[in-house]
Amino acid sequence: MSAKASPSRWSRLLAWVSGDVVGGVLMISAATLALVWANSPWQGAYVALSETVIGPAAVHLDLSLATWAADGLLAVFFFVVGVELKHEIVAGSLRNPRQAGVPVLAAVGGMAVPALIYTVIVLVLEPGPALHGWAIPTATDIAFALAVLAIFGRGLPSALRVFLLTLAVVDDLLAIVVIAVFYSDGVNVWPLLGAVAVVAAFGLAVRMRSTHWWVLIPLAGFAWVFMHESGVHATIAGVLLGFSVPARPVHGEETSRTQQLEHTVRPFTAGVALPVFAFFAAGISLSGESGPLGPLGDPVAIAIIVALVVGKLVGVLGVTALVTKSTPLRLPDGIGIRDLLPVGFLTGIGFTVSLLIAELSFPGGVHAPSAKFAVLVASVLAAVLAGFTLRWDARRLRGADMNQDGIPDSDSGTIGERPGRSGPE
Repeated sequence: MSAKASPSRWSRLLAWVSGDVVGGVLMISAATLALVWANSPWQGAYVALSETVIGPAAVHLDLSLATWAADGLLAVFFFVVGVELKHEIVAGSLRNPRQAGVPVLAAVGGMAVPALIYTVIVLVLEPGPALHGWAIPTATDIAFALAVLAIFGRGLPSALRVFLLTLAVVDDLLAIVVIAVFYSDGVNVWPLLGAVAVVAAFGLAVRMRSTHWWVLIPLAGFAWVFMHESGVHATIAGVLLGFSVPARPVHGEETSRTQQLEHTVRPFTAGVALPVFAFFAAGISLSGESGPLGPLGDPVAIAIIVALVVGKLVGVLGVTALVTKSTPLRLPDGIGIRDLLPVGFLTGIGFTVSLLIAELSFPGGVHAPSAKFAVLVASVLAAVLAGFTLRWDARRLRGADMNQDGIPDSDSGTIGERPGRSGPE
């Protein structure tokens, strides 16, 4: 075994774990394992594991493993989201308002319509505390959505992936704002100022000519602790840290620090953080649910499923059609309105952020298990519908001007195509 072979194999392993398909499979596997375990004769062991408390009580960090997964590991995921957002805003698809306009407005519609549908259904069936979950169906899981697109979208224009990524990134940004404004406890000013100060120090450190993990990781940890103490949801620290990373190359480097850190941290989020969070969030015991439909008989569950599967589709498709017909904004080259049918279903895959908001909406409440189970059901249903419509779309002939801007579309390649090769994998 040569000394040079190991790093190469390690790099290939990290790249494999970071892939859209593998990341989605790991999360699905973790969620399935949790759901089966929580409804097996050994469910007591799962509950005991979830409620195991670790951490120093002196600084209020004696948290259960489930809480560490939701507040701690998910903060790492939100750091990657923040880095991705910063890069897209400064140097990516969100830099050009004309190019970003349609997916940004589609993201807004894809959040507003599900929230409205959820609210209407709950008001009709069971008004009251159930209304607290209005934001649950507004989120889109980037990792799952891209995984389904990678599997079933082969042969479709690669611009469709960029459109979905832009839409999902904006969706996550709005979800972060919703969490910060509506799902944070009373704010303690001094810890919050401490978090901001540490984030600023992190921003200076990450801009230095030489960056060291033994500087950046402790700073990120202190920022998280201060944010946790402030009452603002601790995952917001991850977003702010991501925003502090420079999105353009510095010190003569070929790639930006946002790209470097995303490449470094993404294997951990895809291979560890998100699967572990899914494992602790999806372990819903259905044994105590009454009625012939179990948790799906809860009005909250009905509202979430309809809002995610139907509301997301109507919001994305409706706003896109309205914008492209009534304004100068157009879809990117190679994409037509018909391509947004599967995209609308893909945005209905809520999972990660929806599960988080479900926990925040009903902390220990009667609706929490039903809400989380509904998120799982809706995400699976949306993924199946997206898979069917993606294959349907890929088999149909494509025109020379799919976005109808009067200019023949440029060829940007197709999903599943290897770089530098003309055919699919």
